[in-house]
Amino acid sequence: MPSDTTIKVYSDATLALITLNRPEKRNAISATMIAELLAALKDVETGSERVAIITGAGKAFCAGMDLDALKSLATQSPEQNLADARRTAGFFRRLWSFPKPLIAAVNGAALAGGCGIATLCDFTLAAPEAKFGYTEVRVGFMPALVSMFLERQVGEKLARDLFLTGRILDAAEAKAIGLVTRVVPAEQLLSSARELAGTLIANSPGSVMATKRLLVRASEAEIDRRIDMAVAESVAIRSTPDFREGLEAFLEKREPRWSGRPKR
Repeated sequence: MPSDTTIKVYSDATLALITLNRPEKRNAISATMIAELLAALKDVETGSERVAIITGAGKAFCAGMDLDALKSLATQSPEQNLADARRTAGFFRRLWSFPKPLIAAVNGAALAGGCGIATLCDFTLAAPEAKFGYTEVRVGFMPALVSMFLERQVGEKLARDLFLTGRILDAAEAKAIGLVTRVVPAEQLLSSARELAGTLIANSPGSVMATKRLLVRASEAEIDRRIDMAVAESVAIRSTPDFREGLEAFLEKREPRWSGRPKR
């Protein structure tokens, strides 16, 4: 399996280790990273690997959207924003519906879209210093493209809490509310992920994949309906005054001056 520019992939025939590999950018998500992750997942799906682990290089797991990609959202055409939202939504749906088990080994901050990657895997192991949060409202954006997935995991009340406050959770709280499967010492994170993978690999591959398929099929019609709604909302908010102000304030490292005028 090839090693790419924004990710590294190692395979031992039954297990794939996918490492987000932009440590200088805190493994921020770019269009290239999404494309390379999708390609790696396709290789795992069609290959002999039975399980995949996703982790991050350096101190962060994934800090969310790449700064250059974030800046471009304010200048893209509606058609470009629609294509971008559909691509990102399709990526998250692929993680949620992937036919083989996915394990996230969260070594550090997992924020915004990075939190989506971490929590859409079947299992989420976290080091004690890992942080989780859907921080989009802090910059005038919204976590539209992961909203339906998180609500299914933690319930509507907690989803409202996390989405509307944009607050950061430590690993212990993330486990307590159901975002994290297990908190393990940092030095044991990958070994624990490999141990869990071994348990999964020992099971019937046909049974594991059939069980995942059943879980997906039970919910996919509703998920797809809500994804369409989320894409439309994600595109709409990119043209609002608060989005432009939040982005400028973030880039200028100052407090935003909100107008409070959503564009409908």
